[in-house]
Amino acid sequence: MGRVSNDTPGSEDAPCIEFPCAYPIKVIGASVEGFTDLVVSIVRRHDPHFDVSTVEHNDSRHGAYRSVRLIITATGESQLQDLFNELKASGQVKMVL
Repeated sequence: MGRVSNDTPGSEDAPCIEFPCAYPIKVIGASVEGFTDLVVSIVRRHDPHFDVSTVEHNDSRHGAYRSVRLIITATGESQLQDLFNELKASGQVKMVL
């Protein structure tokens, strides 16, 4: 008979992020003028050494949405949570991945 593993997401054995680390983020919102700049300005508040050269953006096929991909230096879970909360509170961000 096989053994049951505790490697399910959320278990104590699940892998943890080691900080600091390069952390990719994808932000999705309406494709409006200034959306990318808004995302970058929020990210800079949470990562003062953010490298804007990591920013990539694409509009959806019909041009209604824009995805902004970037890489930050994550220093801890509270930094990531605060960043995600501010992005969502902007009113322009639909999703943060």
